[in-house]
Amino acid sequence: MLRCLRISGITEIFVVTTDAQKFYVTGQIEELGYDFPEDHVLIEPHGKNTLPAICFGMSEIEKRFGECAVGVFPSDHVLDMDAMDTIREAEKLSGEYLVTFGIAPAFPHTGYGYIKPGGNLENARKVLKFMEKPGLEAARKYIEEGCLWNSGMFLFNTKLFFKELKTHSPDIFTAFKPGSDISQIYRNLPSISIDYGIMEKSGRVAVVKLGYKWSDLGDFDSMYAESEKNEKGNAIYNCEDISINSTANLIYSKKDKAVSLIDVNNMVVVDTADALLVCPRKSSQKVKEIVTALKEKKDERALLHQTVYRPWGSYTVLETSQRHKIKNIRVTPGKKLSLQLHKYRSEHWIVVKGIAQVHVDGEEKRLEEGESTFIKAKVKHRLSNAGTIPLEIIEVQLGDYVGEDDIERFEDEYGRV
Repeated sequence: MLRCLRISGITEIFVVTTDAQKFYVTGQIEELGYDFPEDHVLIEPHGKNTLPAICFGMSEIEKRFGECAVGVFPSDHVLDMDAMDTIREAEKLSGEYLVTFGIAPAFPHTGYGYIKPGGNLENARKVLKFMEKPGLEAARKYIEEGCLWNSGMFLFNTKLFFKELKTHSPDIFTAFKPGSDISQIYRNLPSISIDYGIMEKSGRVAVVKLGYKWSDLGDFDSMYAESEKNEKGNAIYNCEDISINSTANLIYSKKDKAVSLIDVNNMVVVDTADALLVCPRKSSQKVKEIVTALKEKKDERALLHQTVYRPWGSYTVLETSQRHKIKNIRVTPGKKLSLQLHKYRSEHWIVVKGIAQVHVDGEEKRLEEGESTFIKAKVKHRLSNAGTIPLEIIEVQLGDYVGEDDIERFEDEYGRV
């Protein structure tokens, strides 16, 4: 996430994400009630690590606003307003230095990189060295030497950023020349981090220490630390905890499900409709290895959540097999799905709430709560919300293949034809 900062505070917010996450992001923004311009969601053609993503955002912000200060924030961090005030106060410093933010270590964490501070500046220090994620003994040594956790947050002046980019990563600087198509730019970009591409090479890097509330929610152990705990010391989401002699656990399960742990401590238990995770809290960072393995197998579960956001609303997969799938579909008032057909499956729609405007094979009809319709395979159809409240339907798919890619669009308001 990139935020364009001005002296008066945050004036514009931009999000850099991928196409697979686009509607998930916009759906969450809509749920939060933000008035967020659609063109502030920037879509990377491919994930190429942090430097290309930041360059993409910085380029768009400079093009629209000219020279300005830009705060760069990962999407999964927690900050309080005192920390944001400190970041805002570093704006003047960003005209002379690439500013990063360091956290005073609470313990020798092996999941974070470290920053070794050097000479003093006004309310900051020059950076002597960046260190990669260490082993436990190295982490202890870094803390003894006064090193800080590398938060991965930055404050950049656009002019200085591109000057340093040109010096230390000229190939990437050249790729982001004005007027270039983003797909063409990304086609030949290397996958490279901001630290390796610029920060570790530049002599103009300063670190500002954040002594306020900060947390990187990068794993379940961090989530546990930030969560409210019940009287047993367990962090509970959605479910009922009826554990015995079990504490310091993070438990997430299906809504209203009873979960019982017996003589189990410091564990993560995450039970969703399509996956179950059980591991020690201290090992939860290894979940990334599971995701990598699923992606290598081209497993759809590594790419799509049970609830998937679309420009017209969202759907949640309730049940699936090789020949059937059941979805709960929610359509925002005034929105409509594309005019489409499916080659290998039929669909049965049942209205749970709201009023549906249904187009099937050239015929239009309105369906109210409890009413239904059937769409055969290879028949053009479309669903719209004709009411003033969110439309909710149950969709039952049947056929030889029920994958999400069995779709042919003919008309679409969201440019997907």
